Amino acid sequence: MILVRDVFQLKFGKAREAKELWKEGAKLEAAHGGSPSRAMVDLTGEFYTLVAEATYDSIASFEKALRDVTSNSEFRAWYQKFIPLVESGRREIYTLLE
Repeated sequence: MILVRDVFQLKFGKAREAKELWKEGAKLEAAHGGSPSRAMVDLTGEFYTLVAEATYDSIASFEKALRDVTSNSEFRAWYQKFIPLVESGRREIYTLLE
C-alpha cells in the first residue's frame, strides 16, 4: 500500500479560500475514481501550507485514479479555480510499512 501526499504552498492570504475550495475538490475526486483523502493545514513550519493525503493499493492504482480524475471536465474546471491560490507544490509518495 502507498501513501500519496500532495503539499501545496498557498499564496499569502488565500488559505481560507483554498480550504473551502479543497472540500469541493475532494468530493469531485472521490466521485471520479480518487481514493478518499484527508487534508491538513499548518500549525507550525511554513505558513499557508495545505497537505492532502490518500492511500492506494499500488502505484498503478494511483496512476489509474489520477488519469480518471484528471480526464473529468468537472474536476478540470475546479482545478482551474484552485491553481490561482497556489504558490507552489510537490508530491511525495511513500510505501506504508505493515
